[in-house]
Order: sequence, then structure tokens, then C-alpha cells
Amino acid sequence: MNTQPTVGSRSVLDYAAVMARWLLGILFVYMGLNKALHPVEFLKLVRQYEMVTSPLLLNSIAAALPWFEVFCGLLLLAGVAVRGSALMLVIMLVPFTALVLKRALAIQAAKAILFCAVKFDCGCGAGEVFICPKLAENCALILLSLWLVLRGQGRRLCARYDLVKSESTPADLVSTRV
Repeated sequence: MNTQPTVGSRSVLDYAAVMARWLLGILFVYMGLNKALHPVEFLKLVRQYEMVTSPLLLNSIAAALPWFEVFCGLLLLAGVAVRGSALMLVIMLVPFTALVLKRALAIQAAKAILFCAVKFDCGCGAGEVFICPKLAENCALILLSLWLVLRGQGRRLCARYDLVKSESTPADLVSTRV
């Protein structure tokens, strides 16, 4: 018995997951390319977090991270390895959000201003941002990514799913849905 609301033969959750995949994919491709096309500026921003002291490691992070974001975004757009790509986004977003919070608290203490009045370029690719909306945005992205990881929705309009579906017979599809 199917309890999910459906539109035609596809569930609403499938459509929501596809939209979530596309939103995350477009966002990470855009932000990753923005960082990758301006590597010197991104390197300066990464250096401000003072997580690494080795120049080789710092340069490696600044060179590889933007392209990894683009790669994960493209995988989400294509619908290939959706759970794995979304998990990688969570693994990147959680420590980044913690670092942004830590830096914002340091700026707040140094300037003696309200927390939500803190504004700086966090390195996300969007320029200077106020901290409260940025933290809310990152939390929303983490939750959206976690939803894709845990639910495994969004197989519709996936490259791999569409290839498997086209090679299967109708009888095979009925037996796999049970």
C-alpha cells in the first residue's frame, strides 16, 4: 500500500529530492567555480582561518577544494552517486560552518559588536556576508544534504537510474518496486 502522495507515477518526495539535488548541485558548482577562478583571493581567505601552517598544505587545500566542490555539484546535477556526493557536502559543510562560527565569535569579541552585525568574507564565494544569515544558510544546506543521504530519494531524472530503467523490462520494474 503506497501512502506517499503521488503526481502521476512519481511521488512528491521524488520531485522534492530532485529539486534539492539540483539546488545543491547548482550552488556548489557556482561557488566552487567562483573560488577556482580566483585562486589567490581564495588562498588568502583560507589562510585567515589559521587551520594550517604548512604552505604546501595550504596551497593544496586552496587548489583542490574548489574543484572538489564543482565535482560534487556536477555529480548531484547528473544524479550520479547522489548519497555519496551529499555525504561529501555534509563532511565539508560541518567543519566549515564551525570555522566560520569560531571566526565570527573572534571578530565579535575583538570589535565588541553584536553577533549578527559581524560581517566578513567567509570564503564561500559570495563575498562579504553577515554571519547570522550565513550560518542559517549553512545549516539549511547541511539539513538538505543529510536528507538526501538518509532518504535516498531523488532517483528520478538520475543518469544511472534512467539507464537501468531503460534496460529493464516492465516485469523487472514491478518486481523491484515491491
